Amino acid sequence: MARDEAIIGCIGKLTVATRGKGGPGEVVVKVRGGSEALIAWSPTPLPKGTTVLVIESRGHRAVDVSEWDDPLDTFPADSAE
Repeated sequence: MARDEAIIGCIGKLTVATRGKGGPGEVVVKVRGGSEALIAWSPTPLPKGTTVLVIESRGHRAVDVSEWDDPLDTFPADSAE
């Protein structure tokens, strides 16, 4: 199966922890108007519930992910104050 370009850059949440080189986990990503569960690989272990960024598609519904902290989470809700 070919690489899935549409999934790269999407944000998701791990539903199964990754184990780094020890094995993959699972991530749910919002894409194409719905949610998709994908096999998730990461260079280091990441716990279940971690927010991640999809950085590469391996094809066959597998992706490489990196932990993601949204920089806008700390942005003030009301900048008029």
